[in-house]
Amino acid sequence: MTDLVIDQFLTYLSVEKGLSKNTLSAYAQDLNKFSDFLKKHQGQKNTHESIDFTRIGRDEIVHFLAELRHQSLSDATVARILSSLRSLFKFLFREGKLTQDPLAQIKSPKKPSRLPKILHLNEVEALLNFKKGDKPEAVRDDTMLELLYATGLRVSELIGVSMGALNLEAGYLLTKGKGAKERIVPIGTCASTKISHYLSSARPRLLKGRTSQDLFLSRLGKKMSRQAFWKKLVHYAREAGIRKQVSPHMLRHSFASHLLERGADLRSIQMMLGHADISTTQIYTHVAKERLKKIHQSAHPRG
Repeated sequence: MTDLVIDQFLTYLSVEKGLSKNTLSAYAQDLNKFSDFLKKHQGQKNTHESIDFTRIGRDEIVHFLAELRHQSLSDATVARILSSLRSLFKFLFREGKLTQDPLAQIKSPKKPSRLPKILHLNEVEALLNFKKGDKPEAVRDDTMLELLYATGLRVSELIGVSMGALNLEAGYLLTKGKGAKERIVPIGTCASTKISHYLSSARPRLLKGRTSQDLFLSRLGKKMSRQAFWKKLVHYAREAGIRKQVSPHMLRHSFASHLLERGADLRSIQMMLGHADISTTQIYTHVAKERLKKIHQSAHPRG
């Protein structure tokens, strides 16, 4: 059961910040972990009773962090949980329920700087050109993969594309990203061609006379799920001979990296990806540099 204060905070994030259900679920999981810890260490027998977060101090948070490290959680996971707590206590402070922020003097563990994993162009070509079949589901999958690489959409954005968001004649779609921010993303010729084919040949067969505003449909005529698409991607990648552990986000990373390698500027890539801060987009410059280093080492006679 979620505490009353956590419920109020999640409502604030949903209504005021427009965060997605998945993001809200992640916040709830982190904050409930903290709430459960407090109830356990305060000897609270009634687990349904709410925690008074206004009386939480630095000591409780330090003990909680020590407990997380005792569980052998990664620095990245601890940093994420701590970030959720910071947001909660900042909310309470702004609401006038706290006179000071107990997390003000607590530093987050540094996240390891990992470069995003990408597919090389020949691997993307193998995945997209691999013949998936003529059944409606196969045509749909092929179209979704092409569109994902053509636009760099997040998987939640991909499955959320509506019929009204498409403008094939102009060659773009309208999507809603994090914080419910809308952006326009070019589609490209290959994706437009496959979407047109999907709309004329496969989607009506999936609908079976029903109506839906969702572009991509399951065989039951309902909106595709993230999990179902992820499984499809893994299956097709294996069939196409790709040995890497593939995910939808890897295609998003590949989209950005390949654009950068071919001369696209960071600002344009930032806009297409929907990044709020260009520093997030700059990670792809490091990917490009690492790739150049590997090419040099493997090809140069004195590499």
